[in-house]
Amino acid sequence: MPTKKPRNPDHVRRRNTPLADNEAISEHLKNLLSPAIYAQSAYYRSLGLRDRILNLSLMVAAMLTVIWRQVASVHELTRMLEQEELLWGKAVKVSQQGLSQRFLSFPAELFERVFHDLLPLLKSRWLLREKRTLPAAVKYAKKHFVNIWIADGVNTRSFIS
Repeated sequence: MPTKKPRNPDHVRRRNTPLADNEAISEHLKNLLSPAIYAQSAYYRSLGLRDRILNLSLMVAAMLTVIWRQVASVHELTRMLEQEELLWGKAVKVSQQGLSQRFLSFPAELFERVFHDLLPLLKSRWLLREKRTLPAAVKYAKKHFVNIWIADGVNTRSFIS
């Protein structure tokens, strides 16, 4: 009787497809990031970067889409840019080579500056979140367990008794 050869999982071709868009999260990201992106536009121009199709706003939207929706390749991102509006960026036709070159030449410092502009806002929101009263179920669980983890889809918090 012939036996099957065992499969090596390292050799299996993975078929990653981007996750579906969520309008509520897209709107939240847009409201959160728009002021930080526009605050960096003067610095963007001072670096000699022009406001072309793949500008700061669209590059931040593309990078967040790659991370959040788990886009597997630049080819897939190029297709998505052409067919969909990504976060706040309008649908735009770009070549895969152009997008790849833009990612290679785009200063990472711009992403860093946008992130640093967000930190005070995120910290103030976190402090407000910490002041909220705990739900009854969490209070009950804290009495009976040393450590509990709560995931609410936005963040994860640990409560240690």
